Amino acid sequence: MSNPAKTFPIWGLFSLVTNSILMLAVILLIWQQQRLTAFFGTTASSNQVSLKSSAPAATPELGKRHQLNYQQWLDILKQEAKVAADDPPRHLTILAGDSLSLWFPSKLLPEDRNWLNQAISGETSNGLLQRLNLFDSTQPEVILVMIGINDLIRGVSDEVILDDQRRIITYLRKMHPQARIVIQSILPHGGEEATWEGRAKLLAIPNSRIRQLNQQLQSIATKKNVTYLDLHSLFTNQEGSLRREFTTDGLHLSPQGYIVWRTALQIYGQTEFNSSLRKSERG
Repeated sequence: MSNPAKTFPIWGLFSLVTNSILMLAVILLIWQQQRLTAFFGTTASSNQVSLKSSAPAATPELGKRHQLNYQQWLDILKQEAKVAADDPPRHLTILAGDSLSLWFPSKLLPEDRNWLNQAISGETSNGLLQRLNLFDSTQPEVILVMIGINDLIRGVSDEVILDDQRRIITYLRKMHPQARIVIQSILPHGGEEATWEGRAKLLAIPNSRIRQLNQQLQSIATKKNVTYLDLHSLFTNQEGSLRREFTTDGLHLSPQGYIVWRTALQIYGQTEFNSSLRKSERG
């Protein structure tokens, strides 16, 4: 009689363990929220982005760059990727996605890596797919992908979104065979509490649909043998919406939200390191 446990993929078990650890960590993080906010207060507030604010200090690191058009953004990302390709930094990690990744405060990113942010505000899955070649010549250790919410806002079907995600994974695995590809879940939105200027479009997207889409996305990652990182459950309240303290407007993240994301990346990185170390010892 065959042992059922042997049929369960090791990397699948690793994913379950990693996401379970993340859940425990975020519970502790929420419990300590006031202390964390005080500790990161200066850094987080200086990097906070609000689309409804016209104050120049809203985007201190990007400055006028948040006003660029799409082609101008592509030109800049291409230049930045070329710098990383010409002089490869150690432990390069690429952020690929939309405004959620774009506005990740650089001072809150884990310090043990070099980061290349290849995100564009308003980006869709197909848009990201069409520009992955911009960083073909880089040598990343990890590529973190979060994309999909803008597809939903624009009325793209789940089937098209998932097909684009498959193609993104296939392309990245082909062009960066040595890199760890990490597909991050689509985050929920704030529901009735959302204040984003496109609130009506958000409310037209049931958060239950996002959960179902993430389940399918996880299945795709499983079949493609890449990592699926469940951030969705870390940001969700009891009603299934984006937690109020983690967002500025029901769509974009607050400093506390980025602290949660940072914590998840740190735990994932440490878990991945320990897993690699055990494999090395067994070898």
